[in-house]
Amino acid sequence: MPKDKSHRQYETIVYDFLLYPQTLFLLQQNTNHMNLPRIPAPKAKLNPKELSHHGDLRVDPYFWMNERDHPDVLAYLEEENNYGQQMCAVFKELEDKLFEEITQRIVQNDESAPYYVNGYWYKTKFEEQKEYPIYVRYQSTLESREEVILDVNKLADGQKYYHIGSMAISPNNQFLAYTEDLQSRRIYSICFKNLVTGETFKQKIPNAGTCLVWTNDSKNVYYVTKDDTLREFRVMLHEFETDFKKDKLIFEESDETFYVSVGKTKDKKYILINSASSLESEYRYIDAQHCSDQVFLFQSRVENLEYYIDHKDQEWFIRTNKIGPNFGMMRCPDQHTEMDYWKNIIPYNESILVEDFELFKDYLVLSERSEGILKIHVHPKNSNPYYITFDEEVYTAVFSVNPELDSINLRIHFSSLKTPPTIYEYHLEDHKLSILRVQKIEGGFDTNEYHTERIYATASDQTLIPISIVYHKTFKKDGAHPLLLYGYGSYGISIDPTFSISRKSLLDRNFAFAIAHIRGGQELGRAWYESGKFLEKKNTFTDFIQCAEFLIAEKYTQSDRLFAYGGSAGGLLMGAIANMRPDLWKGILAVVPFVDVVTTMLDEDIPLTTGEYDEWGNPANEEYYHYLKSYSPYDNVMPQNYPAMFVRTGYHDSQVQYWEPAKWVAKIRTHKTNDTPLIFMCDMNTGHSGASGRFKQYRETAREYAFMLSLLD
Repeated sequence: MPKDKSHRQYETIVYDFLLYPQTLFLLQQNTNHMNLPRIPAPKAKLNPKELSHHGDLRVDPYFWMNERDHPDVLAYLEEENNYGQQMCAVFKELEDKLFEEITQRIVQNDESAPYYVNGYWYKTKFEEQKEYPIYVRYQSTLESREEVILDVNKLADGQKYYHIGSMAISPNNQFLAYTEDLQSRRIYSICFKNLVTGETFKQKIPNAGTCLVWTNDSKNVYYVTKDDTLREFRVMLHEFETDFKKDKLIFEESDETFYVSVGKTKDKKYILINSASSLESEYRYIDAQHCSDQVFLFQSRVENLEYYIDHKDQEWFIRTNKIGPNFGMMRCPDQHTEMDYWKNIIPYNESILVEDFELFKDYLVLSERSEGILKIHVHPKNSNPYYITFDEEVYTAVFSVNPELDSINLRIHFSSLKTPPTIYEYHLEDHKLSILRVQKIEGGFDTNEYHTERIYATASDQTLIPISIVYHKTFKKDGAHPLLLYGYGSYGISIDPTFSISRKSLLDRNFAFAIAHIRGGQELGRAWYESGKFLEKKNTFTDFIQCAEFLIAEKYTQSDRLFAYGGSAGGLLMGAIANMRPDLWKGILAVVPFVDVVTTMLDEDIPLTTGEYDEWGNPANEEYYHYLKSYSPYDNVMPQNYPAMFVRTGYHDSQVQYWEPAKWVAKIRTHKTNDTPLIFMCDMNTGHSGASGRFKQYRETAREYAFMLSLLD
């Protein structure tokens, strides 16, 4: 399943991101499409499998692709990759040029803004020509001797894929626990390193998630393990420097729709165990001083109740939807955590979504969303609350690294479609906002050369759909220029307007880039999410189509110059709009697309399926089954003209299995009634997030850009 369930981590440098064939087999040979080579596209074998549910018969001719590592599957993927390479060879020179252009903007020797925690300053560094970060620290002051915590370049040497998921340093500052993924399937191993001697321990704890929490005595680590479907379901306690096979089970989540995570309160007093589904959450807490068998329930799960907690000064602070669907802030005493004891901190405002909060000694700071924009709301202990203001109209401002409860400085990560990521430090006492770091762009970047705006399309039910858009100042609204429209629209995940170091290559070629803030996200509050899920999911697709039609009507572009882009659940969006309105798009780019919705949601053995019932609905219910089938991209491929399409995935994808896009592409090939290019690439070394490495990741971007530009001659 597509959802990316991740935990907030300390800031590092981030650079960015039917039944049987009904048409004759077509040769991709029309010279009007990028002068494509006259080679036959792959033709997958047919092995029909009947799938019957609720008296409804579906026949899947490509179900055989679901068998991972089968020789026939591997052979077919190799054939597709070879075909894709030959097709992409037409624009390989342009791809190489774009790749060089994008990567030359990356500052070779770079480092993050340092942050202070528990006696040390920490930074992330990059060195010339190196793909991976180097994590360093300095005791007491930045003038102290630099200590290398991890050089990821050395760890990744010789690996086809390497990713550090998380790091946790022991409270005595002597030991490091970190998680590594060598396959890109998000199944991590936990590693340990002695920071005093530099020794890395041979023992690794396998099959883990990314949660790592030390007890305050530095003798034990709490972590999470995964079941066969990759669901995080157990919290384990590891006694440092002992055999992990003796590790103790602390908590096991038996409900297959819930996932567990583990963390620590900001005041370091408690270990937190969070068990959560899409619609409910439940916390337990443990004394963080040392390992303990005493696990206390904070508040038992209640239908549709979500809450998230932190602690300071003998009080619990709670962000919860108990007050209303857009969440609010409550508190309760240290030892009386049941819901009956929760009291409001601030009045509930139905027009404001409370998304996050940070605790400081004398301040409560909220991350709020109103009118689609993230805002930071400061609540001093002894004076009136106020908002931190920024100069731009459309932007993204979120909490950065704020690990110290006693700090009087708030770190903020700021960005917009035309403003590179900027780390601000806001002095909570004198209200001064200062810049700590602006992401450098090699060769320079002038924000004044670009224009951003927020515009609104009108949906068929008269709902206004926000669109964020950026373009070069030479761009003219005469319908003559290309535009790339991006969308996601699921899980209540808001797609905020942020900067991209690669996007400049499009904007400087007079592309416009737009984000459709469609229903299914949470840009306009919880109701925006609720009206784009379950039996209202089609609003997501029709909203996106209405945004495209609006951009055409307002002469930002025209259909023969309009491209759509989406990944994961956004790939579902791409599949739906390809079936519903293929005439609107010059091309569609679908990355790790979730397109075989019905079959996947019926298979509880596929990773993450059961946890998704609260998003899509459980097709064991006949009403949900038929609704899912009515929009599932794979089930609704039909004989019609399809736009040019570029589809890519990763063989080790843990969120969307490789066979979904593979089957979808095979089916489109046999049904499409025109000869527009259809390219499918399956990277056999990566998963849901694509290639690792700060340079390598842009190879995929350059190829996608070259595909679009070549379609435009």
